[in-house]
Amino acid sequence: MATSPPPTDSASSPRLSSQSQSPDLRSPASFAESFEMDETSPSAGLLSQMDDAEKQTPVEAQIAKNDAHEYTITTRTKMLCLSLYFLMNLGLTLYNKAVLGRFNFPWLLTTFHTTSAALGCWTIMLVAPDQLKLSHVGRQEQMVLAAFSVLFTVNIAISNVSLAMVSVPFHQIVRSTTPVATVLIYRWLGRSYGTMTYISLIPIVAGVGLSTYGDYYATLLGASLTFLGVFLAALKTVATNKLLTGSLKLPALELLLRMSPLAAVQSLLWATATGEVSAFLKFTAEGNLGTYLILALLGNGFLAFLLNVTSFQTNKLAGALTLSVCGNVKQILTVVLGTVLFDVAVGTMNAVGMIVALGGAAWYSKVELDVKRAGARS
Repeated sequence: MATSPPPTDSASSPRLSSQSQSPDLRSPASFAESFEMDETSPSAGLLSQMDDAEKQTPVEAQIAKNDAHEYTITTRTKMLCLSLYFLMNLGLTLYNKAVLGRFNFPWLLTTFHTTSAALGCWTIMLVAPDQLKLSHVGRQEQMVLAAFSVLFTVNIAISNVSLAMVSVPFHQIVRSTTPVATVLIYRWLGRSYGTMTYISLIPIVAGVGLSTYGDYYATLLGASLTFLGVFLAALKTVATNKLLTGSLKLPALELLLRMSPLAAVQSLLWATATGEVSAFLKFTAEGNLGTYLILALLGNGFLAFLLNVTSFQTNKLAGALTLSVCGNVKQILTVVLGTVLFDVAVGTMNAVGMIVALGGAAWYSKVELDVKRAGARS
């Protein structure tokens, strides 16, 4: 789910987010991490229960009849969805940063985001029932959806815990390998990409690593949890795509409606366990929850709902791997925005990394476009 879950920065308390701890935002890695809101134990059964509607063989061998769902979508539609996703994603991360400066409860903010998503879907179902009709879902499918909501929450929790044990640059460079993890999961499930697609991922991952270059530090447990977080993030993206395009073929709004209430409850339980609920009650008793902050939270929740819908729809139309690549590009654009809006210092190596990553993203886009054209000709 694209609700912006706030991973914490490297600090003693695992509940505090990177935004709320005021890290040194002069570093590109710290600045990118302060904006990362990705942005969550299911097993292989979660994926195996959903038929993969996406079978792509390498371009050189065969494309015609086994194209993935994303290759049936027009380029214009994909670009529109990706543009909306980028704008809303960057907008929400900026908004989250501003809100968390006054509302230092990241897990409660995640609870509010998921609750807003549920309320938004329910409102659409009541006001425009033709736009959101619930499909018949059996007991087995309900268990799959419940496991998916757990995957979302576990992904956030692992990211939170690992950040307290590793440096921000280490966390960023490991998270940049999410597209690689996505490819490996697909390979395990029987889907392969063309050779050029694999090669185009190299500059994307390497570029993000260079752009967030800094002091690397990690405990063995912290490094293990960080890599686990990458796997879970990729698994979540692939699982989302399969729920939208596999045997269930749920519409984006319906998947959001079925998943968000469960995720909201789980986030609230986590907020309670980490002490955020108690701190919030004290915060409210001291009169800090004013009208301005309430309005800001309402606007934040509405934007989170829009981003959730856009993220799910983009995943469905553009594909899980493309969405993972977008996550890397978002890190680069976040640092670029930081240099303009917040005077973030960028060194030569960081700048080279940004250029390499953006060039890799352009190359990846061309490769995917070539695959689509080759499939259309065959």
